[in-house]
Amino acid sequence: MNCIVVDDEPLAREAIQLLVEKTKDLHLLGSFNSANAASKFMADHAVDLIFLDIQMPGISGIEFAKTVPYETLVIFTTAFSEYALDSYEVEAIDYLVKPVQSERFQKAVSKAASYLQLLKTDHSGDHIETVANDYFFVKAERKIFRVALKDILFIASLKDYVILHTDEQRIITAMNIKTIHKQLPQSFFVRISKGYIINLREIDSFDNNTVFIRKHEIPIGNAYRNYFFDEFVAKKLFSR
Repeated sequence: MNCIVVDDEPLAREAIQLLVEKTKDLHLLGSFNSANAASKFMADHAVDLIFLDIQMPGISGIEFAKTVPYETLVIFTTAFSEYALDSYEVEAIDYLVKPVQSERFQKAVSKAASYLQLLKTDHSGDHIETVANDYFFVKAERKIFRVALKDILFIASLKDYVILHTDEQRIITAMNIKTIHKQLPQSFFVRISKGYIINLREIDSFDNNTVFIRKHEIPIGNAYRNYFFDEFVAKKLFSR
């Protein structure tokens, strides 16, 4: 994957560059100290992935992420973990908290590579048929998949698509996350952020900001937190 690093701090840029150089799946095209400089470069170069700082002078990372080309993925790098939720509002693939650990970096890159491959597949004509009582059919990758509702762990939004995550596979199809949410049983399929719907029956644990399902960490958006806790958690929580 062709990538660039955007960070106003020289030491932070160098740290990410070193991690990039140690990763065989990445090819560093450039390193920039501002969103403006990166934007000018991207006007003439195809970039698959951006490692992007959030808090920068001038145009912030969040603002810049909203302007990147459709085919470019973003992994945020930040010294402040509280920005994580904001990063998912612009459909970032992942966020890394500085100082970035090598293992965590590799996990984010692997996720980006997987999503990029999904995006490059021809999804013209993909969509979800009407949802039945316990399953639906999905047109994806020139095939039709039967997906049982009980098998869905969560659904993630990616650009103009949604990704259905099960234990066995990930299926990407052309659909708005708001549209698919309306078709699902909302008694146990709950939207917890702009980009995620979870299956309540598959939750392993959660805290105030994150739901944990298997190995996945799914952010709870600020605009959805009260609804999730008041309408679903409070009604199921044992009390003294």
